[in-house]
Formats: sequence, structure tokens, C-alpha cells
Amino acid sequence: MFTGIVTDIGEIVRLTPTAQGQLHRLRIACRYDPATIADGASIACNGVCLTVVASGVKGDKTWLDVDAAAETLGMTTAKHWAVGTKLNLERPLKIGDELGGHIVAGHADGIASIVRRDDLPDMARFELSTVRELARFIAPKGSVTLDGVSLTVNTVQDVTFSVLIIPHTLNVTTLSGWRAGSEVNIEVDLMARYAARLTEMK
Repeated sequence: MFTGIVTDIGEIVRLTPTAQGQLHRLRIACRYDPATIADGASIACNGVCLTVVASGVKGDKTWLDVDAAAETLGMTTAKHWAVGTKLNLERPLKIGDELGGHIVAGHADGIASIVRRDDLPDMARFELSTVRELARFIAPKGSVTLDGVSLTVNTVQDVTFSVLIIPHTLNVTTLSGWRAGSEVNIEVDLMARYAARLTEMK
């Protein structure tokens, strides 16, 4: 489990696809302490929980190898990742950690598209759209995870919603690079999903 609070920005430095295109092995350079990363560890990469299969150090950077399988490539923006792509990274929660964002599973539900970007003094407002199946779980003042970042929803209209990004978040994540037309990974709030399911079962 995660909280949507990004702890580093990684960069893909190697990408090796299989001949069948069913699996991509990614090497991600980051600043995590290599002594704290074991094979089999989970790490959220732009909101997608991936498993570390190898790790090491090169120069002043730690590197992690992770595999993105066919379902991940089909459902998320991982299909577009390439050498040089920057990724929001988060390590999983430990017992006793501060819950700074909201409960995030790291299981991206799909993709949202940025419809509009408005640059405000020191901040940015983004309007996004997603499929109706996911939009029904998004509510004003509720939580949503976009590219691994826990955000508060401002407004909702049909399948379109908006978020306001504060200066700190713009500085420590990849969100400053979002533009109209960009695609981002979306994970809806687990509480909203369970509440909807309970309503359906009545």
C-alpha cells in the first residue's frame, strides 16, 4: 500500500522489450539508498506498483530493474514509457509511517487525459477527462491518484474533473511537465469504490 506522496523522481535508463511485446524490463535510476531495497520489493512508478527484480549502484545513482507485464502495458501509460521518461516513485508504507495522502493500492485503474492546463501564480490547474466507468467514483473534495500523486478533486462535471497543483507538488513531481493532450495514470479512491459497491448490493 502507498499514500500518493512521491519520495523521488526516477528516470528510465534502459528498456528491454520481449520479442512478443508482452513484457518490458525497465531499469530506473533513482536516489534511494540501495541498502534499503531488496529483490521482491514493491515500488510505485507513476502510480503503478511494480516489483524490483534486481538493483545496484552506478556512479552516484541507485538503479532498479522492474518488469511491466502485458496488462500493465495495456491499461496504463507504461506503453509510452521510453529511455529518458521521468517517473514519480514511492516506496510502500511501513507500520507507523505517516499517512500523508490517502490509501493508494498502486493498481492503476486506467488512463485520464489532460484537457486543459491553466497556469496561475505559482500554481497550475488541470482539467482532465476519463471514462464514465471511472468518473462515477470521482467527487468534489474527494481524493484521486494521478501518476502516483495523491490529489484533491476540485470540480466534477460528467466525465471531466479538475485538480489544483500547489508549488511544492509541482517542484517535487513530474506534474510540472503535464500539458493538454498528455495521458496520465489514474487510480480512483478505494473508499469511493467500496461505497459504490455497497450501494449496488442493496
